[in-house]
Order: sequence, then structure tokens, then C-alpha cells
Amino acid sequence: GKIVNITSVVGHTGNLGQSNYSASKAGIVGMSKSLAIEYAKNESEVLVIDEIGKFTVESEMFVNCVRGALEVDKPTLLTLHKKSRHPLLQDIRRRDDGRILEVTPVNRTLLPYKIHKLMRETY
Repeated sequence: GKIVNITSVVGHTGNLGQSNYSASKAGIVGMSKSLAIEYAKNESEVLVIDEIGKFTVESEMFVNCVRGALEVDKPTLLTLHKKSRHPLLQDIRRRDDGRILEVTPVNRTLLPYKIHKLMRETY
């Protein structure tokens, strides 16, 4: 099955005077990402997690989902925020069983194309 969640950009950016609305929209985004990882652990051939950034790792649920997904024996492709020093990202950088791409301000707009190319050529 498929689930499509459409939410407001305010979940990412915030909006003056609308903290409750912003929080609910951000919750939908976080839930969607976590559900996608949980589903991918069981149903996908390749696990792609794009992007593990400095703000997503503030969610303990998201961190636990990523750690659980990495325990599955599947090819992985992960994009990590270059400057984040969160323990999860440090653990991922020490692994040698997946492909890691680091996100920088310079390469951010080109990464989707690189991921697509890697998926076509490698998997």
C-alpha cells in the first residue's frame, strides 16, 4: 500500500504565532519519515535514507528507526549532514557496509541526481 501525506511548509520553516500548527505539521513529516524507514526494512531491496541531518537526529524515534534499519542485511545508501557530530552519524561513518554521501551547501542541489545515478548503476 501507499500513504501520501501532504502538509504545510510551516512544518519545516515555522511561522510566527503558529507554534501549535507548525508542531503538528512537523509531526506529520517526522511520522512519515519514520514509517517509511520501518516499511523499507521489510519491503525494499535497497535502503536509502536521505538526509540524516542535524535536526532530524534530535528525534529519538527517528534515531531509533535508523539504527534499527541499519541492522537489516540490505544494501544501504545514506546521505549525512557533513557538519553534524551526533553519535548516530559518527557510528554510520565508521561502518563499511554501505554507501555514504555527505551533504554540503555546495553539493546539496546535485545529490538527488547522484543518488538516482547510483541506484540505476549499482542496484
